[in-house]
Amino acid sequence: MKRFLLTMIVMVGLQTVTGQDLTSTQLLDKAIAYHDPNQLWNLFAGKLFITLQYADGKERQSEIEINLPKEYFKITTFREDDIVLELMVEKNDCTLKLNGETTISDEDRKTYRLSCEQALKTKDYYTYLYGLPMKLKDPGTIIDPNVETKTFKGKEYLVLKVNYEEGIGKDTWYFYFDPTTYAMEVYQFYHDESKNDGEYILLSDVENVASMKIPKTRAWYTNSDDRLLGIDILTKAEPLK
Repeated sequence: MKRFLLTMIVMVGLQTVTGQDLTSTQLLDKAIAYHDPNQLWNLFAGKLFITLQYADGKERQSEIEINLPKEYFKITTFREDDIVLELMVEKNDCTLKLNGETTISDEDRKTYRLSCEQALKTKDYYTYLYGLPMKLKDPGTIIDPNVETKTFKGKEYLVLKVNYEEGIGKDTWYFYFDPTTYAMEVYQFYHDESKNDGEYILLSDVENVASMKIPKTRAWYTNSDDRLLGIDILTKAEPLK
């Protein structure tokens, strides 16, 4: 009897770790319950202060304002050369500024990548990354129904594979969740998985943002050779005034 009970305990433990009892929908729901327990992401209106540390030791500071209900996004970037760039998107309107001025030469627009197209890409980039895993509920997201168990950097994770409908995204993504807390700790993407291109991002620490648990530090590496590209750190978050 003791041997039978021990065997059952081991089997249950293995099922918990491997995620055999979880569908992809259940895993995502558990991850969202960890990161956004009060389901507030779609109501988010806040300001994020981000430090980007490049692999060569340089740093760049950015302030990002997001108001999802009002469809408002603004990023102010303070460059090392004392240049200040502002990209703002408010519904269908776009505003670009260079050192506080909206009159910008064609040469400077090209040099500093100041365009409404770039503003929209930047908005999508930050609202996607800082809205994960909640953003995996967005229309056009194709989640593989199978939950995988993978070991990454010596730790076992429950993993979701994600693709996107045409016109939304072309990359293949993998999201790694702690099997006990369901915290998102790694994500990884490939342009062409057969070539082992793309990057993986290690997430560490947590910043409490309007009752949400947002990863504080993201370290970006290449899949092919584990080369560090940079680290971005969420140094502070506050409500929009």
